[in-house]
This record gives sequence, structure tokens and C-alpha cells, in this order.
Amino acid sequence: MERKEAAIHYREITLALLSGLLLTAGFPPVGAWPAAWVAVVFLLFAIRGHFALHGFYLGLISGCVHFVTLLYWLIGTMHTYGFLPLWLSGLILFLLAFYLSLYLGGFAAALAGLCSSPFSALVMAPVFWVGAEYLRSFLFSGFPWGLIGYSQYNHLHLIQIADLWGIHGVSFLVVFANSVIFFWLARQMRCEWQGRQIGKALVWVSVLALAAVLFITLIYGKIRINSIDRMVSQGESVKVAVIQGNIPQPEKWDERFQEDTLEKYLRMSQTACHAGPDLVVWPETAAPFYFEYDAAMTERVIRAVRGMECAFLIGAPAVALQEEEVFYYNSAYLLGPDGNIQGRYDKVHLVPFGEYVPLKKWLPFIHKMVAQVGEFQTGVPGSILKWERAGLGVAVCYEVIFPALCAAMVYNHAGLLVNITNDAWFGKTGAPYQHFSMAVFRAVENRRSLVRAANTGISGFIDPAGRILETTGLFKEAAITRDVPVVRNMTSFYTRRGKLFALACFVASFVFIVIRIVRIRFKSNL
Repeated sequence: MERKEAAIHYREITLALLSGLLLTAGFPPVGAWPAAWVAVVFLLFAIRGHFALHGFYLGLISGCVHFVTLLYWLIGTMHTYGFLPLWLSGLILFLLAFYLSLYLGGFAAALAGLCSSPFSALVMAPVFWVGAEYLRSFLFSGFPWGLIGYSQYNHLHLIQIADLWGIHGVSFLVVFANSVIFFWLARQMRCEWQGRQIGKALVWVSVLALAAVLFITLIYGKIRINSIDRMVSQGESVKVAVIQGNIPQPEKWDERFQEDTLEKYLRMSQTACHAGPDLVVWPETAAPFYFEYDAAMTERVIRAVRGMECAFLIGAPAVALQEEEVFYYNSAYLLGPDGNIQGRYDKVHLVPFGEYVPLKKWLPFIHKMVAQVGEFQTGVPGSILKWERAGLGVAVCYEVIFPALCAAMVYNHAGLLVNITNDAWFGKTGAPYQHFSMAVFRAVENRRSLVRAANTGISGFIDPAGRILETTGLFKEAAITRDVPVVRNMTSFYTRRGKLFALACFVASFVFIVIRIVRIRFKSNL
């Protein structure tokens, strides 16, 4: 009997809404990580019995709820620092959430419209999900914030598979579990999938498969943690001090506070140097002037560094003049104990509308939120700073949410990852916690320690196994010092072949969709 499309019922809309809320609940600040293991179950119940179009609508509803509640903090950022009215800030948030929801809508549409059998839906659900996440990571410059796997950042044994498959491997596992739970529950409730009965054998095989995958994953995690700990205990380490100046965003670029800001960082660094660090790290744009270009302020920093007798990594904007053109960079400078500049890293992945305006020719009425400088230029991907104690892979601000950038640095022999950022834009919201949680995966994926210096927090240290060793409070002036392991002669499978798993899921999704569409059209023409 041919299946007929049913109207969307309010109960299905409720299930989609609940799915979106549970997805958000898995992330900080709520941090209820088990919610991610069942959130997609509710969406699958919602789209059951529907074709692609209604599946798309229900996925879109779930996605809008999820991304609005996950990224709510953007309203305050745009209103306070972009000087936009609240209604416009809210509208922009909704438009961004709507765009991101298209990926979830596509996932639901493909699953409902093209996976007519329970077996194909069970298998393809995690493949479609990871394929969509992969597409979201680079399309229109990419915005891979809040991938479902990030909700498991503090589940230490589980996330060790990230050194094989990256964050996408964890996402795959979580969505596969959702799929198995859905079909088990649907079988118990005597529900059908797209007009077909759910076989008992399929359910039990899938449950056993999930149990086996989880068992292998956790055993692998235990083995890898033990091996990494042994490697770290036998290897070398460096002592790093992180300075969190807690400079309010309105004061950061106000010339009246420039002297006070620099004085605070120098004073806090001097105090931190009593512990004898090898490296002192300042956050993104901690130096509120153009390093090298502003000769007097630059010399003041260099003199101070010489007196402290340790290396410094300083976030500062840079400017270059070439043939009457001015180029601006968001940079990190490495200064040796002698004060000499040993290298400069320029940010590669810039923030749209924050550091540059995309499609500026067609959008002349839109201005950047960072209005103190002109359009920023990009640096060279994979660049590292060659410090005598270790190669430094520096990720500036939200560059740390792009796995390929850190992997390229480690592939180019970075022995230590450093994330410098200024999260003051986000206020006391969930954003700084979400941002920090994503940095955990860069440490695990590449088996490198990660040092994080944030202007207002959260600063901290993460070891190569993904343990959060120490963190600072949010909006607190702080200086913390710790010995961190340096890894030189090891590259993980993810570092070498980082995109392989996610790309395979994307290609498999594309091929499956094309084949199914061709078959459906062929049958309809018979």
C-alpha cells in the first residue's frame, strides 16, 4: 500500500521543539551531557511517517529552537558592542539560527524522504548528521560552533577517539546512539518507520552493535589515556604563565585607558615571573596598540621583557604599509628573553562582521563591530612560531573551533598549542564556557597540551589527554602558572588525515541521496 503524506500534528511540533531544547541542554552552561544522547530521538519520532518536505520543516523547527537558545548571547554582543537596537540584534540572531537550522532540516528531510526502510535510516542517520556538520564547518567561511560531539568534552574516556576521527567521530557515535535508542523505543511502542514495521532482529542487532562500539570506544579511551600519561611522564615540560587582565571591553581601545591597561599586564607579568616561567602568555590584543608601529609603547614592552628574563607571547594588532596601502592584522608576537621579536603569527580565519565585512561591495551599509581599525588581512594557514623550547601553534580567538587549523600547525611541528582570545564581548553568558569546551578537542585530536589565555576568562591549561588541569574564573583578574607537557615526535592519525572521516560521511551522504533520488524518479516513470 502506498504511503500518503500526513499533516504535521501539534504533537510532532512539540517533539521537534523538545529535541531542540535538549540539544542545547547538552552544552554549557547547562552542561547536561546525557541530553545529547536522546535529543535526536525526539526529532526522529517527530519525522516518522512524513516525507521529505514535512521532515525538513520539523528539522527546521528543532534547529531554530536549538540555535536560538544556544547562541542567545549574540543579542547582547551585537546590542552592546555593535550598537544595534535590540529588535535588530534579535532579528540577526534569528536569521543566523535559521541558516544553521537548514543543515538540521536537510538532515531530517534526507532521513524522512529517502530512508524508507528502518535499516537504511538506522545506518544513515549518523552519516547524514556528520555530513551536515562537515558542510557547516566550511560553507560560507564556516561556523562549526556547537557540533553535537562537543557536548561530551568532559567525558574523558569517550572523547579519546578524537585522535582518530576528530570531533566528528564523537558526533557520529552520539547520533548513532540516538538512532538505536529511537528504533528500540519505537519497536517497544509498536510504531512503524515510514509505513514499515521495525523488525525485532534489527533492534537487537543494533543494540548489540552500539554496546560493542561503546565498549571498544571506552577501552580505547582507557588505553590511550594510560599511554599518553606514560609518554608525558617520560617527556619534557615547560612552565607557562597565563595572564588574564580582565580589561572591560569599553576600555580596551579607549586611549584614556591605554597606559593603565599596559601597566596592568606588565605588573601582573612581573608578579608571575617570580615563579620562574619559561613563557608568559598574554591574551588576544592584550597590547592595546600597533606593535612595532607604535615605537614608544613597543619599546616599553621590550624593556620590561628584558628585565623579566623569560619569553613572552603577546596578542597585539599589527599594521603594515605597502605601496601606499595599509594592511591590518590580528597578531601574536613572540619575544625572546632578550626582548627581540622572534616571530609573528597573523590570524588566518577572521570573524565575519567582526574583523572584516564579507561582500562589502554589495553591503556598504554594514560596518564591522571592531571599528577601531580597518579591514583585517589573513595570515598563512599552518604557520607556527619557532620558540627554542617548542614550536608554538597559536590559534587566535575562535580559530580554535576550526580543527584543521590546529592540525596543520601540529603537522608543521608545533609541540604546544596556544589559544589567545578576548571573550569580553560575550559577557557573563554561556559563550565563554562553550568556547573553552571546544578547545579541549584540539588537545585530544593532536595529542598536544593547550594553553589558553583569555582577557576576561576562561583561561586555563589542558593536557594531551584532554584533562582540564586548571581554569580561571570569568571576569576575574588572574595569573596562573603551570608546568605543561611538550610533545615533539608524535603525530596522531587525526593530525595526518584529519578530514578523512568527516569527508567520507559527506561523500557517502551525497552518493546515497543521488542514488535514492534517481531510483525514485525511475520508479515514478515506470
